[in-house]
Amino acid sequence: QVQLVESGGGLVQAGGSLSLSCAASGYTFSNIAMGWFRQAPGKEREFVAAINRSGGSTYYADSVKDRFTISRDNAKNTVYLQMTSLKFEDTAVYYCAGSRAGGVVHLRAYYDYWGQGTQVTVSS
Repeated sequence: QVQLVESGGGLVQAGGSLSLSCAASGYTFSNIAMGWFRQAPGKEREFVAAINRSGGSTYYADSVKDRFTISRDNAKNTVYLQMTSLKFEDTAVYYCAGSRAGGVVHLRAYYDYWGQGTQVTVSS
């Protein structure tokens, strides 16, 4: 059965950095495009970043572009989200997700697998 487990969340001051990891199991990791989403209290879950199966292509939400970096290690079945210059508004539960669709997938509806989420809190 497919399982995605996020780790690395926590409390950080504004301007700081944090790195999230998502370990995948139960399927051939390199066959699945991956993404990160986030959901703040009272808000819809929103797209953050996506990466294609090989890791050669990425796509970011405008709100995180130039601050966040998504990467993956297919040998370790893991996708990462490096977050820098964090802002108070980055506070949310962060979810990793997997998509059987090809390419770089930024639409939530195309994701088939979801992790349980990890909390990121940025203090101002």
